[in-house]
This record gives sequence, structure tokens and C-alpha cells, in this order.
Amino acid sequence: MIKNDLFLRALKGETVERPPVWMMRQAGRYLPEFRALRDKYDFFTRCETPELAAEITVQPIRIVKPDAAILFSDILVVPRAMGIHVELKDNIGPIIPDPIRSMEQVEKVFIPNIEERLGYVMDAIKLTKEMLNDEVPLIGFAGSPWTIFCYAVEGKGSKSYDTAKGFCFSNPVAAHALLQKITDTTILYLKEKVKSGVNAVQIFDSWGGMLSPTDYQEFSWQYINQIVDALAEETEVIVFGKGCWFALNEMSKSKASALGVDWTCSARNARYLTGGNITLQGNFDPSRLLSPIPTIKKMVHEMIDEFGKDKYIVNLGHGILPNIPVDHAKAFVEAVKEYNQ
Repeated sequence: MIKNDLFLRALKGETVERPPVWMMRQAGRYLPEFRALRDKYDFFTRCETPELAAEITVQPIRIVKPDAAILFSDILVVPRAMGIHVELKDNIGPIIPDPIRSMEQVEKVFIPNIEERLGYVMDAIKLTKEMLNDEVPLIGFAGSPWTIFCYAVEGKGSKSYDTAKGFCFSNPVAAHALLQKITDTTILYLKEKVKSGVNAVQIFDSWGGMLSPTDYQEFSWQYINQIVDALAEETEVIVFGKGCWFALNEMSKSKASALGVDWTCSARNARYLTGGNITLQGNFDPSRLLSPIPTIKKMVHEMIDEFGKDKYIVNLGHGILPNIPVDHAKAFVEAVKEYNQ
């Protein structure tokens, strides 16, 4: 049994004494301990070495003390396993040297054997579970099919993903074929993660907000929903779509246990759009962690008041930034733990 099961109880919609708290990207670059490992090992070595991935996952649990751990990995391990070559360049981010722009290229992308190609992730989960010793739950994650598709087609990060969108609109048959392959792989991948011991999963749709509401249904949500349907019987599923407030109502009708909200959508609007019946997660602006500590604590308490303490998981509205002082990250977590004390 997990000693601190607050996060899992909130996901199930149970009444809690206070909301749980964790932070997207909490295992990462704002921590000096993480940077020490980053300086010694390249990115994919950290992802693919279970001992390193487990150590990085557990660092914030020791230092910042949130109510859940999230496995250190990357959404791009999935396209790599599907035969898409991915490089990570310092100060640039992910690069796909041969981006997918034709049906011929889509046909070469394959649905992998998860154990063969991504077994190191499962080993990292098992090792992390040992290190966590049932103190807090462990979250596994994957990128949404649309978000993976964006990198695969664009070839790199982008402000607007016009090339990826253009491929959808000019060659929809190939686009849907690729999106379905990513979806099928992601379902297999997340099911293996659950078997290996994660207590919940989150789907990150980082670039969903680039699409119009109509295009979002066609090129993103229908694929995310396939994943939710496939996983809902086995674990709790959180869906986080950045900039996707317009889809919250549709998302709330799915089998997802919780929906992530970014800082551009107020608590009141999020509750209204989702009908008030589903657990919500979010939505502190990551940049706000640069505010003075008393301001952070005051704003966190106001945020909890706005969302309500039940059916709510405190989090940021996107990943923690690399320039956030560790004391400010700790203050964010402490503010939640001090709520109503």
C-alpha cells in the first residue's frame, strides 16, 4: 500500500483533507543535483540507463517533497522506438534530421515490440518503485499522438507547427496513418508501464493548442481518446492539453480520471466547462514561481480556494522552468501542505 495516497484519492474524486501537489518537469533542470548528472551524461543516456532515470525521478521527492513522483523519461523515446531518428541538441531541443513528409516515409514507421525497444523504461520503473519504497505514487507518461506527430513532421520545435498542420491538411490519409501508428504504439507502451508498476499515467498534449477546435477533434482528441479508452480499465489517466481549454467539455465526457489545465484558463471556467464532476489539475503559471515566496504561498492558497480542495490536484500550468530557485519550488509544495492547517 502507498503510504501517501492523497494523489490517487484525488484522482478517484474522493474527499481529501487537502489537495495533493506535484509539478510537471519536477525531475529536472531547476535542481542542482539534476544538473550534476546532466553534465556527466547525455540526454538519451540518462533516459536509457535505469539507474540514472530512477535517481533523477526520486531527487525531487527527497528535496522538494511533492505527493507524487513522475518517471524521468521523454516523450520522444516513443518515435525513436518506432524507427524515427531523433537527436537532442543542446540549447536547441529535439531534432529529427529526416522529417516525415510523405506516405512512403509513413509506411517505414513501425509499431515496435515494446519490450525490445523500450524495455529500459520498464526497468527504470521497477527500480524507481524500489527506491520510492511505497512512500508516494509513481506517474508514467507519454506524449499525445498529435504532439509526437508535430516533432516527427516539423523536424524540430516550432512556434506554430505550420509544416505539421500543412501535412495534415494537404495529405490527410498519410497524416492519419502516422497518427494511428503513434496511437497504437502509445497504448502498448503505457500498458507495459502499468504492468511494470506505475500508479497512474498522464498524456501530454503540448501542441494541441496549435489546432482550431474542429481540427483538434480530428487530429488530436480522437487519438487521445483511443488511449484513454484502452487504459481506463487498468489505471487512472490524466489528460493535459496545453492551450486546449476549448476541448475541456469534450474531454470531460471521456473516461479520463483528471484533466490538466494551463494558466490561461481560470478555475471557474475550467469547472464550468467540465461540468464540475471531474478532477482538475493545474494551473499555476510556472513563471509565477519567480515571485517572492510570501506571494507564491498566498497565490497557491487563492488557487486552491478557487478550484476547491476536492477533485483537485495542485500543479503548474506547464513544466517548471530551469531558472526557478529550489526554495521557491519548495514553497509552492509547502503552501499546499499548509493549506487549512
